[in-house]
Amino acid sequence: MSEAFFTLFHGLPRQGPGSDATTRRLLDLAAPLPDRPRVLDLGCGPGRSALVLASAGARVTGLDTHQPFLDDLTRAADGLDLDTVNASMADPPFPDGAFDLLWAESSVFVVGFDTALRTWRRLLAPGGALVLTECEWATGAPSVAVREFWDAHYPLRTTEQNTAAAREAGYRVEAVLPMPDSDWFDEFYDHLAVRADSFAGDPAMAEAVAGARAEIAMRRQHGDEYQYTGYVLRPGAA
Repeated sequence: MSEAFFTLFHGLPRQGPGSDATTRRLLDLAAPLPDRPRVLDLGCGPGRSALVLASAGARVTGLDTHQPFLDDLTRAADGLDLDTVNASMADPPFPDGAFDLLWAESSVFVVGFDTALRTWRRLLAPGGALVLTECEWATGAPSVAVREFWDAHYPLRTTEQNTAAAREAGYRVEAVLPMPDSDWFDEFYDHLAVRADSFAGDPAMAEAVAGARAEIAMRRQHGDEYQYTGYVLRPGAA
């Protein structure tokens, strides 16, 4: 990711679609868990989800490769049971069985859905759960423009295809939660649009700003064709 990308996104409340309400709902769906579950938030960014989880009583480790995000999270976490680690989502530096709950909101695209399921599983303690959100098709026949857009950035699959992939990887699919449109605009794109406008005319930011505006415009025009979906998964046969 480029320096311009981090400059554009730094200071936003979220780095992708989501909301505190969705985080809490997914946490409820991940029950049962220990009273104070050990949680690893993979690709935590500035840590909005990590803060919600820690406020609910979890012991949270936020993992990201962008140290300024982790510094912001450390400052925001004053008094909460939350620490941070600068490391890659592709190779988390923790022993097998270290966590009761793995969390990845709007971040799994960095490594890909299938890779995440395969490489993160070893981190789960017995009875543990993996919660992630993934962008996917809401229709089996997306229009040409939106398919070309996503094929160039992050090829999408349908809920049925991702559910099948999770089962093939050895997980039980315990919950599937389509996220509301407000998680895109109220919580993310409205803030990103203001931020992009603040850099209008800056040559160093031109590519990042154009990319953000194109993504927002695509959502406005074709938002009924794709969605973010939350998954609660546990290792084991259905």
